[in-house]
Amino acid sequence: MFNEYQHLRIPGPTPIAPEVQRAMNRTILGHRSGEFSKVFKEAATRSKRIFQTEQDVMIVAASGTGALEMAVANVVNPGDKVLVAVTGVFGERFVKIAKAYQAEVVVANFEVGEVADPLVIKEKLDQHPNISAVFVTHCETSTGVANPIKEIAAVVKESEAVFVVDSVSALVGMDLKMDQWGVDIAVTASHKALGLPPGLALIAVSEKAWKKVNDHHGPKFYWDLRAYKKNLDNNTTPFTGPVSLVFGLEESLRLIEEEGLENSFKRHYLLRDMVRSAVKGLGLELLVEDDQKASCTVTSIKGNDQLDVEKLRKVLKEDYKIVAAGGQQDLKGKIFRIGHMGYTHPMDMLTTIAGLELALKQVGYPVELGRGVKGAEEVWANAKGISQ
Repeated sequence: MFNEYQHLRIPGPTPIAPEVQRAMNRTILGHRSGEFSKVFKEAATRSKRIFQTEQDVMIVAASGTGALEMAVANVVNPGDKVLVAVTGVFGERFVKIAKAYQAEVVVANFEVGEVADPLVIKEKLDQHPNISAVFVTHCETSTGVANPIKEIAAVVKESEAVFVVDSVSALVGMDLKMDQWGVDIAVTASHKALGLPPGLALIAVSEKAWKKVNDHHGPKFYWDLRAYKKNLDNNTTPFTGPVSLVFGLEESLRLIEEEGLENSFKRHYLLRDMVRSAVKGLGLELLVEDDQKASCTVTSIKGNDQLDVEKLRKVLKEDYKIVAAGGQQDLKGKIFRIGHMGYTHPMDMLTTIAGLELALKQVGYPVELGRGVKGAEEVWANAKGISQ
């Protein structure tokens, strides 16, 4: 009876709003039709607001990794020296992509669970004044840290390098003032805080970055930003557009505007703080200890000698219909991750935490039922101004 019932609490894909699901179920249109161009134009225009930019936003049929590669492919020539801040798996992915495009990569490595330090970025830029691009992950999904994009942007702005930000699992869930802060290229993907299925990438490019894109002579075809810009001016895409996803994107952006972008940030902060309070109340250890460094879209929780995180995840899924994510690479089997972004309500967190308490009890971890829920409820009550 409950075969398809689940609480999807991974850091992407995320739950989809019924309004967005219905929008995607519309009768399909031709991707070169005038009717679709109207929808596409509206989605592209509304997309500027979530990046907080006056620049055009390209809509691309691609995954999050495709968006990262597109950013690299358009600004990195073979032999260029670039800087990548690595705070986890997705920082490492930027390194791999840049090397695939034959860049000379300078890596700034940071400890697991720690954010990228703007002072270290500055030191690297001073040591290598010919660095042409700096790549940083906004939310490092593998650990749950939120890198200080505003502060890093201020450092990069003093150089000739363009600043490229992977905001795949952060945009809409956390603030990114692209124009005001000086971010040159920002990318995101549909299946995170935007609350759409996978398959759509959004890429915004500054005037400074467009100069580099237009001067670029490295190989590219599908990823050529110039082709997307040219077609955007005609309210279309250079290749087959993901019609149903664009229907969904337009509705998702409408819902975000209805809530208000600042209110979306506040909601994601609340979700984060509810989870973190619950975790502490249950006697578990957070991978990112400092609240100021913690992502608003995903929280990583450590296992220990008494807690087998893979066994816990299995029980959560099979017995409580809660799908949590595991660790990646070196963190595999050491942490589990709870996603809390996009179409997610504070009540969803209470349900998730209640299920977590029962699952912990079931796997033999010493926990007092209700402690986590109480901690989360107190955070929510405080946010609502309810006296305790």
